[in-house]
Amino acid sequence: MAGGHGAFGALLRELRLARSLTIEGLSESSGISVRGIGDLERDRRAAPQRRTVAALADGLSLDEPERERLLAAARSGRSSSYRPVGVRSFPRGVEDFAGRDRELALLAEWAEESRARPVVVAVSGTPGAGKTTLALHTARRVADGFPDGQLLVDLRGTHESPPTPAELIVTVLKALGTPDRELSKAGPQGHAALYRHVLSDRRLLLVLDNARDEAQVRPLLPGAGAVLTVVTSRRMLTGLEGVHRLWLGQLGPMDARALLASIVGTERAAAEPGALADVAERCGCLPLALRVAGNWLATRTGWTVRRLAERLAQEERRLDALSAGDVRVAAAFDLSYRQLTPGAARMFRLLALVPGPDTGAAGAAMLTGQDLFDAEDTLEELVEAGLLGTDGSRYRLHDLLDLYARARLGEHEPAGDVERSREELYRWLLETAVLAGRWYEPEHGAPPASWRGTVDLSSAERAREWLQAEGANWLAALRAASAAGRHAPVAEVAEALHWFSDQWIFWGHWAEVFGLGVRAAEALGDPLTEATQLNYVAWALLLCEARPRDSLVPSARALAAAERAGDLVQQAWSHQYSGWAHRLLGELDEAFGHVDEAAGLFARADDVHGLLQTTFNRALMFEGAGRAEEAIDAFRVTLGALEENADRIEPHVAAVTRLGAYGGMGTALSRLECWDEAVAHFERALDICGEMGNTALESRELTLLSDALQAAGRIDEARACLVRCVGLGPGADPQRVSMARDRLALLDAAGDGRGGAAHDGP
Repeated sequence: MAGGHGAFGALLRELRLARSLTIEGLSESSGISVRGIGDLERDRRAAPQRRTVAALADGLSLDEPERERLLAAARSGRSSSYRPVGVRSFPRGVEDFAGRDRELALLAEWAEESRARPVVVAVSGTPGAGKTTLALHTARRVADGFPDGQLLVDLRGTHESPPTPAELIVTVLKALGTPDRELSKAGPQGHAALYRHVLSDRRLLLVLDNARDEAQVRPLLPGAGAVLTVVTSRRMLTGLEGVHRLWLGQLGPMDARALLASIVGTERAAAEPGALADVAERCGCLPLALRVAGNWLATRTGWTVRRLAERLAQEERRLDALSAGDVRVAAAFDLSYRQLTPGAARMFRLLALVPGPDTGAAGAAMLTGQDLFDAEDTLEELVEAGLLGTDGSRYRLHDLLDLYARARLGEHEPAGDVERSREELYRWLLETAVLAGRWYEPEHGAPPASWRGTVDLSSAERAREWLQAEGANWLAALRAASAAGRHAPVAEVAEALHWFSDQWIFWGHWAEVFGLGVRAAEALGDPLTEATQLNYVAWALLLCEARPRDSLVPSARALAAAERAGDLVQQAWSHQYSGWAHRLLGELDEAFGHVDEAAGLFARADDVHGLLQTTFNRALMFEGAGRAEEAIDAFRVTLGALEENADRIEPHVAAVTRLGAYGGMGTALSRLECWDEAVAHFERALDICGEMGNTALESRELTLLSDALQAAGRIDEARACLVRCVGLGPGADPQRVSMARDRLALLDAAGDGRGGAAHDGP
C-alpha cells in the first residue's frame, strides 16, 4: 500500500497516537467528526481533500515537515484512486446486455458525427438503469473508430469527496502519456489549457462515468478535436449546453426477459417462461434489479425460477430480496436519496402515498402542503436526481423506487402524519373529481366563482384532461372512501361523473364506480339515489362492457327502487335501458314495449332529456330491425327535437345525441346502398366527435365511414380512415381498433391480389 490511500490512514493514526490523542480528542481539536476520522484511519473512505488534511494537521499541531508528509500521503491516496480504465479491459457484466437498440443507434450516429467535431452525450436516468453499462457497451462497439485512445474515468460523483476537475484533468493527461515535465512546465494554472491542446489532436473516446454535477464535468469537455465524450450521471446535468441527451428508464418486457435469460441460461429460462416474466415484472424491468435476480438464480442452481418469483411477490420484502453478494438494489437508491435536500427527500417519501402510477404537481402539493410553484420546483429536483420520471406534466416513481420510498416513509414520518397526508390527498381528489365532472352535468357547468383550486378547470376540456389523467388516483380514493363507510361523498362523486362517462366510455371502471354509488345509496337508505346509480350501472354494462343480458338485472332493480321512491324519471330510465338491452339482443317486441313505457313516463315528468333519448332509441330499433326508411325518419325526428328544445337541452347531451343521429342515418343509408349520402352523414358525425374530443365514438364512426367509402369504390379514403382509427390511442373502442387492423390487412391482401374485398357491411 506504499504511496497509496492506506498510507494516509496509517500515518494519521501514527501521528495521533504519538500525541496521545484519542479519536474523540482529535475530533474536538480539528472539527472533523469522530466517524470521519475513524473511517479515514480504517481506509473506509476516500482520501480526504486538502482542507480536511489541513484541519487534521492543525488539530494535531503538526510542524511543517509533518504537515507536508500528511498532505503528500493524501495526494498519493487520491491519485491512486482515479485511474482511467481502457475499454479493452472494462468491468465484467457488460457481456450480459439486452435492449437499448434506439440508444445504441443514436450513440453510433454521434460517434460518426464526432469525426468532424467534438461531441458530448449526457446519459442520465433512474438509479440502476444501466447508464455505465450502456456507455461501456457502446465503447466496445465503436472502439476501432478511436485509434488514439478510449478512456473510462470514474468521477465518483456519489462519494462524499469526489475528485476535483483539476485532479481529473491531470489523471486524463497522464493516462494519455503526457510527460511529467510538461505537466510541471505548465503548472497547475496551465493544466486546463494543456488538456485542451492534447485532446484537440486526438481521435479519442472519453467516458466520464458517474459525474456529480455540471461543475465537475464542464472543464473536462473538449472544445476541439475529434473526441466523443460520453458522460453518465444520476443527475440530468441540465446546465450543460450543446450536448446530446439520453435518459434511461426501465427496459421493455421482452428485453428484460432477454437479459434475465442471458444470465441464468437460455434452457433454464425456456423451461419456465411464465415465471421468468414474473421475475422481470417484479424487478420493474430495471437492469440492476434484473442482474441481481439473474445472479441469484445463476448461483443457486437448485432454485426454480418460480421460487424466486414467489420470493419477490412479497412487496414489503422485495428490495431486501434483490441483493446478491455485495450488490443491493436499495444501496443504489441510497446514493441518490442521500444527496437530496430535506424538502425533496420528504416529497420523495410522500409520493409513495400516491395510489396510482403517477401524479401531477397539484397532487404532490397537496401531499406536502407546499404551494403549487414550490411543489413543482421540488418535483424537478427529484427529476434532476433521477429519482422521478416524467411524461408530459405527470410525475412517476419507478415501481422499485416506490417501494423504497414507502420504506423511507415508515422510517421518517410518524404514522399519524402519514395518514393525515393520505386523507388530505384523497379528500382533494374526490372534491376535484366532483367539480370537474359537473362541467358535463345539466344545470351545473363551471366550478363556482368562490372555488380557489390548484387545478385548471376553466373549461370542460380541462376538466376532462384532469379526470382522465388522475383516473387511477381518484378511483383509489373512491374505493377507500367506500371501504371507510364515507357513503355521502361516494354517492356525490358517482352522480357528478355520470354525464362525463360519455367522454371516456372504454375506461373500464364505470360499472365499478356506479356500483360503489349503489352501495352508498343502500347504506344511506336512499331509494331514489339507489335507482339512479343502478341505472348508471345498467348503462355501463350495456355500452362500456357490451353485456346487454347482464344489464337487465340492474335495470330491473332500478325500476323497483324507483317505484319505492315514487320517482317517474328513474322508472323511465330503467325502461329505457331495458329497451336498449333487448334491442341489442334482437328482442325487438320487448324493446319497443320498454321504450314506449319510458316515453310515457318521461312525458308525465316533463323530462326533455329523457324524451329525446327514447326518440333516439326508437330510431336505433328501426335501424336494427332493417327498417331503414323508418329509421331515417325517426333520426330526423330526433334532430328536430334537438332544434325545438335547444334552450332546454344541455350542450353535451345535445352533441352526443346529434352525433348518434347522424351516424345512425349513415348506417341506415348504407343499408339502402346510398353510399355518397351515407359518407356525408358519417363525416358530419366525425366532425362532432372532433369537436367533443370523443375518441371512443370517433373510432366507431371511422370504421363505418371506411365501409361506406370502400363500397363507393373510394379505397384510398377507406384505408385512410382505418389508419386513423388504429392511431387514435387508448381512448378508442378496442374492438373497433382491432376491427380496423383486420380490415387494413384484408385491404392489403386484396391489393396484392391475394384476397377479396374487406367490406362486410355496416
